[in-house]
Amino acid sequence: MKILVVGQGGREHAIVWKLSTSEQNHIYCAPGNGGINDLAQCVEFKKIEDLIDFALKEKIHLTIVGPEVYLADGIVDEFEKHGLKIFGPNKMAAMIESSKVFAKLLMAKYGIPTAKFEIFDDPNLAHRYVSKVEGPIVVKADGLAAGKGAVVARSKESAHKAIDDIMNRRIFGEAGKRVVIEEFLQGEEVSILAFCDGKTIIPMVSSMDYKKAYDNDLGPNTGGMGSVAPCPFYSEETAKYVYDNILAKTIEALENEGIKYKGVLYAGLMLTKVGPKVLEFNCRFGDPETQVILMLLKNDLLEIMQATVEGMLNSCSIGWLDEKAVCVVLVSGGYPDAYKTGFEISGLEKARKNTVIFHAGTKKINGRIFTNGGRVLNVCARSQSYEQARKIVYDTIKHIHFENIYYRKDIALNL
Repeated sequence: MKILVVGQGGREHAIVWKLSTSEQNHIYCAPGNGGINDLAQCVEFKKIEDLIDFALKEKIHLTIVGPEVYLADGIVDEFEKHGLKIFGPNKMAAMIESSKVFAKLLMAKYGIPTAKFEIFDDPNLAHRYVSKVEGPIVVKADGLAAGKGAVVARSKESAHKAIDDIMNRRIFGEAGKRVVIEEFLQGEEVSILAFCDGKTIIPMVSSMDYKKAYDNDLGPNTGGMGSVAPCPFYSEETAKYVYDNILAKTIEALENEGIKYKGVLYAGLMLTKVGPKVLEFNCRFGDPETQVILMLLKNDLLEIMQATVEGMLNSCSIGWLDEKAVCVVLVSGGYPDAYKTGFEISGLEKARKNTVIFHAGTKKINGRIFTNGGRVLNVCARSQSYEQARKIVYDTIKHIHFENIYYRKDIALNL
């Protein structure tokens, strides 16, 4: 099978790694990174049309899309116009992530549990609203903001600043034309990803990510500083409720709106005292949740993806290892704000058994690996307990060095 994976981060490296366990697969990755090119042939491109031309020329059997930006731009629609098979939701379905307003209105219409909210396209009205409500509240940019578009405002001053930053200063560009302002939910967070073929939806093992930059969940939001699977707070009873009242209900709601959802549906949930509520939906594999999830997947990933694309997911029986997986993200100092790249990385060959190092922001030059992004490496391990997996990860990290390296020290601590 010829497979094309689109993306260049740790999530894509994890997908390529899992697909590479079958020797029958010939994998391309566009554009890939310094670690991915050990497992796949990396391909440069400038626009979606370049990928279509490549897929047609090379007779690619299946394309798998990692980043949400390509899904939001309609890569699935364009590939399907050319008769190419591609894993991921089309542009309309991707609005579940690309528009917070769309997602919130859908949930409100169909009774899917989520935080109470208001929508504003006028910053003055948004300012007026937050002056009247009690905090804390959450201010969210409507569009895509690389996981950084939600601000928890614990004071009126921070709420007003968030509105100005998003709507007036446009720190997230066009994503800030509208904002959603919602109540602040308290509880434990969990990430539930599910394969969906438009009718059938099959949840993956639960996971949990660490979004804050610093230990003890302090600092700004990031794209993710670590993750674990399964989530220790997610019971079978909760899983059944989520399946019935959130996952299946969302797919049915989309279908009622004339949208067939195929690919991965990601539900970011808060387990509140009154039950699970949706914080956000994503239209693709999470990052860094994918890294720990795929370490526990028993099945051939390609077979699941093919069944998803072909509407045959109901024929799949998906199994998971009865183990714990932990991921710690190594970042460039200064991330998620200003950071420098181009530093050589050493110690990667020291990975231990049951450890996998996924590259997120790296490039290979003359056989040497250099930093090339904010999130640089994902050090992952699985074992019989969180504690054992955590120890393997942090023991491995001791051997890895690059200038201005930073990582959280509390991932999977005391689970």
